[in-house]
Amino acid sequence: MMETEQVATATRLLAHDTFDNKCALRPIMDQTTSRWATLIISALVAGPHRFARLHARVGGISQKMLSQNLKALARAGLVARHVAPTNPPQVTYSLTELGVSLAGPLTDLIRWYGQHGDELLAAQKHYDSRQA
Repeated sequence: MMETEQVATATRLLAHDTFDNKCALRPIMDQTTSRWATLIISALVAGPHRFARLHARVGGISQKMLSQNLKALARAGLVARHVAPTNPPQVTYSLTELGVSLAGPLTDLIRWYGQHGDELLAAQKHYDSRQA
């Protein structure tokens, strides 16, 4: 590899160029900005939740999908899993400091959808009527 190529590769990797398909952060971005992950993080802004409470709060998510997303969020360092030494064990989930820092922008995005929902639906309806 030529020196300029090495410098370009190093710069890309160090800068975390998320537009590059080889960016190491891309899989984490995919996992943490999915529909379910965004809603889970937003639900945890209110404070720690047990699994059943999160399942009830995030309408439409299956238990399997909730479990997979919680594991991915914990692996990314965004969610902490706390197990109380009771019988049966009580597990609660909460945002880590890193998760709290992501929660702001994500909840802003959800708020934006709420503010512009009627416009988005009207635009879709208009687009669909032109396609028919």
